[in-house]
Amino acid sequence: MTTNTTRPYESYVYAYPHKTAYRPLADRPALSDLWAGERKDALSLYLHIPFCEVRCGFCNLFTRIGAPDELTTRYLDALDRQATAVADALHADGAPDSTTGVRFAAAAFGGGTPTFLTAGELERLCDIAEKRMGADLRAVPLSVETSPSTATADRLSVLADRGATRLSIGVQSFVEEEAKAAVRPQRRSDVEAALGRIRDARIPVLNIDLIYGIDGQTPESWRLSLDAALAWRPEELYLYPLYARPLTPLGRRAHPSEADWDAQRLDLYRRGRDHLLAHGYEQVSMRMFRLPGAPREGADDYACQTDGMIGLGCGARSYTSRLHYSFDYAVGMREIRNIIDAYTTTEDFSRAEVGRAVDPDEARRRHLLQSLLQAKGMAVEDYRERFGSRPGDDFRAELDRFAGLGWLNTGSEPGVLRLSPEGLAHSDALGPALFSPAVRAAMASYEPK
Repeated sequence: MTTNTTRPYESYVYAYPHKTAYRPLADRPALSDLWAGERKDALSLYLHIPFCEVRCGFCNLFTRIGAPDELTTRYLDALDRQATAVADALHADGAPDSTTGVRFAAAAFGGGTPTFLTAGELERLCDIAEKRMGADLRAVPLSVETSPSTATADRLSVLADRGATRLSIGVQSFVEEEAKAAVRPQRRSDVEAALGRIRDARIPVLNIDLIYGIDGQTPESWRLSLDAALAWRPEELYLYPLYARPLTPLGRRAHPSEADWDAQRLDLYRRGRDHLLAHGYEQVSMRMFRLPGAPREGADDYACQTDGMIGLGCGARSYTSRLHYSFDYAVGMREIRNIIDAYTTTEDFSRAEVGRAVDPDEARRRHLLQSLLQAKGMAVEDYRERFGSRPGDDFRAELDRFAGLGWLNTGSEPGVLRLSPEGLAHSDALGPALFSPAVRAAMASYEPK
């Protein structure tokens, strides 16, 4: 095996191309034109709520703290207007209702923290998904993100009644000192109480997020958090490496040397992976672990990578086969507030404003990324049927490099391109290595705000 000198934590690839590669669309194409001719029989629906009760120190998501002056009401009003415009666009080619071509196969509420909304506001959010968009929330997987302080019994009751099948709660650490170091102050007793309420709500899938690499975290304290999570026997666990990103509170702090921090995170990742495997979980990706037999939440478990994604809300992406589009993107609180305020006053949502075209080369890269970063790997024949070529022909240099680093499981079953355990461990280096030069250039020229 070639010695690996690549940094293991370059970037978490949860969508490609990343929003920092998006740019204002000069032609502002009509949504009805973008969706004309697209397959609409298995769409994913994502509703974004950009509010949190606190901004965690590591968070670079599009979210603001609090919602003064009835901002949530104005935001839901805008979300309703946007949903109406998008539904009109989806049906503009002649389909009068959801029985003639437009169908949603999965739904998710994310953020921010969707359960920042009150129980009554969550009812309205579900009504927008169902009555405006035509999604049958009780018939498809519905995933919702929550937090310890907002997972209240009345909110959870609404979600359970409206068809939620998965609750994902960001715990990050059961050790109070570590939570404070991650700028996420919380009491363990409050976390445990929230987990109890979620289990009482009988939503089929509980996911718990944990983070490794926090200042002061040790193998022993990491094991404590893992065992505290395992006590609830969650159907899913996500293990995230800590990142200190620009414009976040942790991004402005001093940190250990990169080499030392990388070594710490890799060590804790391997310990966490092995601990979960020993407790009967199966590894789905670098981050995701699932109990065998747990309900699946969709074809890609909300990797947000498939074509046919409808995103509603000012932080949501939408995907057609030729264009990914959204609204403006920011991390800084002032810019986020300005974007949310502009969204709430928008009346015409019939056009795409910001995005990036997806040409055949980018589509190949995206397919390879979203497949290869899954533990099960990618069937070469599926790739060939979609693109008329083989991944080894299109990405020979990249795949040869991965093989030389020991990141590919060359002894796996024929016809399947699969990462080795070491390749999975280095997913945050492997993913960015597949970015196109054009996307890399666009991301590099993006000015953080």
